[in-house]
Amino acid sequence: MSVFVSAAELNERVQTGQKQTVIAALWDAQEGKAWSKFQSEHVPTALFCNPSSQLASMPGRQVGRNPLPSLDVVAKAVANWGIEDGKPVYIYDGGSGLFAARAWWVLRWAGVDNVHIVDGGYAAWHRGGFKTIAGPGGIVVPREPEALNANSLPTATMEDVRAFNGSLLDTRDQRRFDGRREILDLRAGHIPGAVNLPVSMLFDDTTRTVKDTDHIRATLAEHGITQNTNPADVIVYSGSGNHSALLLAAMEHAGLPVLTHYVGGWSQWSANRDNRVAANV
Repeated sequence: MSVFVSAAELNERVQTGQKQTVIAALWDAQEGKAWSKFQSEHVPTALFCNPSSQLASMPGRQVGRNPLPSLDVVAKAVANWGIEDGKPVYIYDGGSGLFAARAWWVLRWAGVDNVHIVDGGYAAWHRGGFKTIAGPGGIVVPREPEALNANSLPTATMEDVRAFNGSLLDTRDQRRFDGRREILDLRAGHIPGAVNLPVSMLFDDTTRTVKDTDHIRATLAEHGITQNTNPADVIVYSGSGNHSALLLAAMEHAGLPVLTHYVGGWSQWSANRDNRVAANV
């Protein structure tokens, strides 16, 4: 089954009573606002995910804006969401795909399989006219967290990137890559040697739905990445792991390998004054 599935497909599963876990990965800069929005309206049976606390650990200059969460945190979330072997997981966000992709990547990194992203997110659900409900979300039978298999997907540290001689892909928009715009991190530009592949190239500008797999494969092929690429030969990064997670999800959707992910990204790299930066200005 594809990584990205339509809102209509998820609606069919929900309405016919099939077993799955539905997760709403919602974020808002205002404390508590995402949870309030979820309680007022969400996909039936969905469970709330707080990306800041369940998909990342505490931010800081040394680790970046959205560092990897601890496995204990992910294991607790997996238990609370009722994720089980053999039961598919469907994740949606507001429509950007960034937080759903972050959840997809974190779960896959922690060894959870059969994870999917609702293409176009909650915006697509609304466009389809599908049923929504209010309240605290689906009911899950409590259970103790189980051990997870960390590093099921390849990751890179800042030290790995410093010593790396392969290809670096920066998935942020071109203005941030060039160093002409930076409002989130301490310095503008990109990691020396990186090439820019904005993840937005793989998604429709209006609906934020994923483009066809032929387009994805052709776009990656222009950067030398094919089905035969060794994931260890390419490191992908963004600001703090969200845009890069979305690129990796699109790649797996198109049958391409999930490349090595530098989650700390530009937010970690740029905060360390020992690291050189490059810019196109």
